[in-house]
Formats: sequence, structure tokens, C-alpha cells
Amino acid sequence: MFLRQEGVAKQMRKLDMSGTAGRAVSEVSDVRVLSTPTTSGKFLSTPLNWLLLFIPITVSLEHLAHVSAPVLFFMAAVAIIPIAALIVRATEQIANHTGDAIGGLLNATFGNAPELIIALVALKAGYLEMVRASLVGAILANLLLALGAAFLTGGLRFHDQRFNPTAARTYSTMMFLAAVSMTVPSAFSRVFAPNEVIRQEQQLNVGIAILLLVAYGLYILFSLRTHSTAFASLESEEDPGHHREEWGVPRAVVSLLAASLLAAWMSEILVGAAAGTGKALGMSQVFIGIVFVAIVGGAAESGSAVAMARKNKMDLSVGIALGSCIQIALFVAPILVLSSYLIAPQPLELAFGRAEIGSLFMAVLIGAMVCGDGQSNWYKGVQLITVYAMIALMFYLIPELPG
Repeated sequence: MFLRQEGVAKQMRKLDMSGTAGRAVSEVSDVRVLSTPTTSGKFLSTPLNWLLLFIPITVSLEHLAHVSAPVLFFMAAVAIIPIAALIVRATEQIANHTGDAIGGLLNATFGNAPELIIALVALKAGYLEMVRASLVGAILANLLLALGAAFLTGGLRFHDQRFNPTAARTYSTMMFLAAVSMTVPSAFSRVFAPNEVIRQEQQLNVGIAILLLVAYGLYILFSLRTHSTAFASLESEEDPGHHREEWGVPRAVVSLLAASLLAAWMSEILVGAAAGTGKALGMSQVFIGIVFVAIVGGAAESGSAVAMARKNKMDLSVGIALGSCIQIALFVAPILVLSSYLIAPQPLELAFGRAEIGSLFMAVLIGAMVCGDGQSNWYKGVQLITVYAMIALMFYLIPELPG
């Protein structure tokens, strides 16, 4: 009898402990559920997304407050930065679902969508000088400022960093092609049509635009298909414990379309305030295009290059910075030339001033010298940023470009 009662007591204690454990597990599960970040929580936890608040602020200031042009210009510029980041992120997510070849083509095509949208809006408004300056400025900003910032921040965290020198030399060769493509029509215009655009100059610009698009398509084929191993990374694989949120195709497509529309909207405000900003601050259209518009349009990709350098992924960092330069010269520039015949008051000619061509060649030269050995450190970053600062100062002090 005593043994039976003791057995019953043990079973009761066991059931009680089981119930306590069950409640504990339930409470832990509830805590985990509560601590799991929601979609809105993840969105707000990204500091860059807070800059989206500048979109309604910019619209309100334009239509209600009627603030000065410089304030409106810089408000729109800040608003474009998170929009550009969203375009790049959505493009990457779509590329994840389409395979390497198509994914690489999408990244190459839409990676510079912010710069293209801003340039198209400026082209439609007739700011041809600003558009030309933004093309050169985007190349300078990526080749000198973004790559320099990546070398500097990565070098401060790691003593020396290595990347694929073969890929870097290929990028440098393509950059030289880009410089030549802008020099040839500039020289033709200066010698044969210094005062007005002639029919042969228009034919030359259209022909060069078509050749650049063909070269760009072959470059995509070369880098993704026939010689993809030449662009292989020297660094180790990404940490398997690191998982980035995956988007579905509908969400990525809707995000890309919405961000593109927002970018076009903010670009109209930015371009509309550009002339007033230049007069108020004593800046020429060339300086605004070569510095501000270029930095704003490429802010997302520049930030990605710096972030990859801090993770010691230098092949990816160099690929982002230099690959963006190639896309600007071989894809965005010819698209703008051909589009100008449809939307601009007059055709866009790839005729640049001496200062722009000289700056471009200097940037390509120092970029090839710095990247040729496949190694980077913080002082190489300082060198690139210093060259960019000197070029920007030169354009600020030039009242108007000759020719």
C-alpha cells in the first residue's frame, strides 16, 4: 500500500514537473516570437531607410514652403540616396532568381539606373552641359572617390588587402577605351565644328554610341561567359553563417518599379532647382554635374564598395567601383546620346572640354597604376581621394569651360 502511494506521488511530481517545463517552453517560445524582428522593424533598423523621410519633406517644401533653390536641391539629393540603394537592392534580388548570366546582365544594366534617370530628366530639361559633366563626374567619383574610400576604410581595418590583378588590368583597359570614346568626338568638334554642330559630327556621335553599345555587349559576354575565370575572386568564400534576407520576385519587381518612379520624381525636383542653386552658390552647371549629381547618383554603389572593403572582399569592392565606371561610359553615355534625339531640345554630343578630358585621362592613369599590382592599403586610398579633391577644386574655380 505504501509503495503504491509512493508511486502515485512520483507520478504526480512527474506530471507537475512536465507541466512546469511545458509552461517554460511556452514562455520561451512566446519570448522568441516577440523578439523576432518584424518586416517593419527590419526596415526601420537600417539607417539608410530613414532618409526616405526626405521624400515627403522635399515635396512639401517644393509646393508649400517655397524655399530657396539650394535647400530644395540638397533635400532632393538626400532623398535620392536611399532610392538609389533600393534600386540596387531590388536588382540584386531579381538577379538571384534568374541565374548567373541573366543576373549579371541585370546587375550590369540596372546598376546605374539612378544616374541614368537623373541624366534623362536633365536631358529633357535641356541641361546638356550638366549631363555631359555628370558622365565624366560619375566616372571620376567611382574611379577616384569610391575606390579611394574603399581602399582607405579597408586598409585601416586590414594591413594589406589583395584582389585579382588580371581583372583589374581588364577594367583599366576598358576605362582607357572609355576615355578614347569621349576624346575622339571632342577632338572632332574642336577642329571641324568649334562654333556649331554639323551633320558629320552628329553622325560621328551616333556611330560611336552604337559601337560602344556593341563593345558593352561583348564585354558582358567576355566577363560572364567566355572568360569568367579571369574575374575569379582571390578571397575566401562568404561566411556560411551570414544569411541575407531573400525577396520574392513580385516584391523585387514592385520595389524596382516604385523606386524608379520615385527616382524620376525626385530627379525632376533636383534638376529644376539646379540652375537656381548654381546662381545662388556661384557654381556652374559643369561643377554641379561633375560633383553633386555624380555623387548622388552613385551613392548606393559607392557605399557598397566601401562596405565590401571593410569585409575584406576586395575583388567585389573593386568590381563594383570600376565596373560602374565601365557601365557609365559604355552603356549610359550611348543611351543618352541616342535618347537625346527623342526627348531633348537638341541632340547630345559627346564633345567635352579640355579640363574634362584631361581629368578623365589623369584618373584612368592613376587608377591603372594603383590597381595594377592587385594590392591595396590605406595610403593608396588617400592618393586617390586627394586626386579627386584637386580635380573637384579645379572645376569649382573654373568660371566657364573653354570650347
